[in-house]
Amino acid sequence: MATYVTSDAHGHVRALDRALEQISFGDDDELYVLGDMIDRGPDPVEVLRLVHSLPRTYVLMGNHESMMLSTLATGDQVDLLTWEMNGGSTTAAGLDACGHQEYVELVDWIDNLPLYDVVEVGGRTYLLVHAGIDALALRGYLATAGFGPSEGYGSVPADVLREAVSRQDPDDLLWIRGEFWGEPTGLVGPDGKGPVVIAGHTPTVLLARYAQGMSRRVLDEDGHACMVEVGASWDTFGVADRIDIDCSAAAGAPAGRVGILRLDDRRIFYGAIEAGE
Repeated sequence: MATYVTSDAHGHVRALDRALEQISFGDDDELYVLGDMIDRGPDPVEVLRLVHSLPRTYVLMGNHESMMLSTLATGDQVDLLTWEMNGGSTTAAGLDACGHQEYVELVDWIDNLPLYDVVEVGGRTYLLVHAGIDALALRGYLATAGFGPSEGYGSVPADVLREAVSRQDPDDLLWIRGEFWGEPTGLVGPDGKGPVVIAGHTPTVLLARYAQGMSRRVLDEDGHACMVEVGASWDTFGVADRIDIDCSAAAGAPAGRVGILRLDDRRIFYGAIEAGE
């Protein structure tokens, strides 16, 4: 059994499919999709169809799905303009072309997506969100539950961590950037244990605006965007406490890609976006 995580396909179904082909998704494997399946790219509804059809796949809400739902629910012109300014036109056109039953099924599915998840793989706990967390608020809740920095956070049960994340401001989980990437989470203790946060939302080509302690250059030698671990330092006892898995698909070719991270061994699989896609 292997556990995979991906995010921010942004309508690039061919690139997502190329990445999925590489992982040879098995009967016992699990895939987590951290939102922003839609908008900007040419085939957002095809991305929805593909992800919705995959077995043992757990999907989170992204800020683009949230914008879509707000627009569809209210019909407000400001919401519509905001969505269109953020690449929503391709999604709106794709949904308009759906039959009524499929339209209702897809929108209802998206409307019920959670904002976070917690998984344990290889002795490490991973907190999965679309954009990031308010780490100070999360540590504050954990303190009320009897967990603090002196004891370390590696022993926090998954259900307690889920409860802590459930108390976060949804806007942070969907939209946060600089405040999250700019500072260590404080969740990794001197023993090197503690939750690692995996998020998308911030394309790694822009990550240097917000983050210090990046594990690698954001572009490879061919100019393609990469996943980047963040934060390994004295403050995190040498452990990267955040991982940005948004490989800038929203930018399209040539830099953008869709990436899939296998948590078991941290191996990364990329699906390239080709010219014209």
